[in-house]
Amino acid sequence: MRDPSNVLQQQAIGILGVNLIYAAFYEGQTKESFLEGVAQDVVAERIEIDHVDLRGPAFESWDRRALVVHLVRAGFAEAVFFPSKGSPVPPTEVLYKKAVVLAPGYFGHTDAVHSPVHARLLASAIQELQRELGETKSAPAGFFCLTVAPFTPNEPAPEIPDLLRRIDALLAAGGDVLLFRQRELYHMTALVNRHTQAPVRFVAGLSLVIRAFEDAYGNLEGRRLEALARLFAQNVRIYVYPMTATDLREWLKSASTTGWEWSETNGWVSASQLHRAPPLGHLFAYLLASNFLVPMRLPAGA
Repeated sequence: MRDPSNVLQQQAIGILGVNLIYAAFYEGQTKESFLEGVAQDVVAERIEIDHVDLRGPAFESWDRRALVVHLVRAGFAEAVFFPSKGSPVPPTEVLYKKAVVLAPGYFGHTDAVHSPVHARLLASAIQELQRELGETKSAPAGFFCLTVAPFTPNEPAPEIPDLLRRIDALLAAGGDVLLFRQRELYHMTALVNRHTQAPVRFVAGLSLVIRAFEDAYGNLEGRRLEALARLFAQNVRIYVYPMTATDLREWLKSASTTGWEWSETNGWVSASQLHRAPPLGHLFAYLLASNFLVPMRLPAGA
């Protein structure tokens, strides 16, 4: 509910109820028409719909998971939740007052080789946050984070079958998934901080951190500095997972990104070994020194 008063919220719920009855009778041809009918005049500005549970013979042919994805694609929700175990619930229920680790990425590789790598990334970050909080605190919640937005501005938005394929691979690896409407990390921060004041930690490889730094953020008046200010709220840090020097070199080449240099340890590069030419390099060094970027340990045996 987004209205500022109880009276306006009651009014919005009344409109939603009427829309729901009308849509059930007259807008049931497709999931798109049904949700458009339900959302008319209230969603986006007054109500956010982040969970749907439909029952009955009229909906038996509908793909429920595709319907949940459509909530985000159509702008009815900022994020939706896919659990690896148990029944789907709204994001609020899994984020409320929790310390949270978010692992954003494209996760395009869904084979048996990459899935354990993804699982290890998230598990390592959860352990890191548990050490930071102390063993007496309850275990943090961890989520893989995908987005319905294009991963880069020049790409088309992913289709629902592709999103479900990637979601299924992450669920099979044992991880819960949050699907966000927007790709910027500061939007993810804003959503999670609605529901918790506990520590929030992103975990990302060097390539994603570099991509975030290189983005021009043309949609913000303050550009890069405003994006960083929004991202690093009081309770937010980024755990930066190491990357092999070979993979880093190949990624920089494919992304046509220059200006980054590094040293390495046994073929691996950590965030503390990565350097950027000034003036952006000064900002990168500041975030490291201020513990907003937290280098993670090299993998065992590296």
